[in-house]
Amino acid sequence: MNDPAAYLEAVSRPGQSVNNLFNFLGIEVVGMDDEKTVLRLTPRAETLQGGSVLAGGIMATLLDETMAHAVLRTLKPGQTTATVEMSTRFFNPVTASAVDGPPLVCEAQVVRKGQRIAFAEAEIRDHQGSTVARCSACFVIR
Repeated sequence: MNDPAAYLEAVSRPGQSVNNLFNFLGIEVVGMDDEKTVLRLTPRAETLQGGSVLAGGIMATLLDETMAHAVLRTLKPGQTTATVEMSTRFFNPVTASAVDGPPLVCEAQVVRKGQRIAFAEAEIRDHQGSTVARCSACFVIR
């Protein structure tokens, strides 16, 4: 899809078919507006690593996707974005007891945007409101 607004509308629909990664991981769009983008993920057994903890890569993917979608909201038709760099900090593990339980919620916002680079931040919280992970990243605008 060449129009960010059309893509964002399509990915927000239940049963969407424009983002296979969302479908594979079970990521759902909660909301997107000019202030923030909110996605959620319910941990599944397949997303746990050998220590029965949600894999850091799964959380990093949720953070990255939430920030990328926040950046997409700022783009014009024909523009695309890609992650250039991201720094993730993990604060609390998500254990096997969270499998099929309440979803993790990730919120992201664009903190600065230029002509070629956008900076975003995101945070994942569990159902009790505890911070699980935070991330900051920069995205190239093409």
